[in-house]
Amino acid sequence: MSITRDKVANVAIPDTALATEATELVREATDDLVYHHSRRVYWFGSLRGRNRRLSFDPELLYIGAMFHDLGLGESFRGSGRRFEVDSADEARRFLQRHGVPEDSIRRVWTAIALHTTPGIPELMEPEIALVTAGVEYDVLGIGYDDISDADREAITRLHPRPDFKNQILRAFTAGIAPRPETTFGNVKADVLERFVPGFRRANFVDTILNSPWPE
Repeated sequence: MSITRDKVANVAIPDTALATEATELVREATDDLVYHHSRRVYWFGSLRGRNRRLSFDPELLYIGAMFHDLGLGESFRGSGRRFEVDSADEARRFLQRHGVPEDSIRRVWTAIALHTTPGIPELMEPEIALVTAGVEYDVLGIGYDDISDADREAITRLHPRPDFKNQILRAFTAGIAPRPETTFGNVKADVLERFVPGFRRANFVDTILNSPWPE
């Protein structure tokens, strides 16, 4: 499988051994859907960061973007943990093997673990904020007009998104249906409620009222 190193709007994939190895790992471990989505997340996050005049480490942002959905893979579906945590832990192990400083590892881990938790990452370090910004752009279209038509088209030409809305929803469903309890309190409960017959989301109010406390 080919790996491209392209440049869009003066934003390039980091030309480092760490980024190259991360690309190869994720390309082999995932399908086209997740690989192309992850690369787009990096570009969209980078461009949104540049528009906000944020100073960020492109290599850390790239690792966060590339690993953020790894936990949806079949090998993680029996973990009993949120897929975001499985993804973050894989990134941490990868970075630790390469002797990356702990503060950098923490930023990447947090960026991945919080990428489906809106309202918090945007207030944290730029690498954390921009992984979420890239995901929100590619999946939800948040800030769609922040990036020019030309740049958006250049990125999707490199990493196409055919039927992406339906494909990513199928990937979410497959990745989290075996561990439905991990959707409590997060947006992925919406996915299972729509696509998994018989799924019933846990309710925070019921959890409080039915707790073992007498009052």
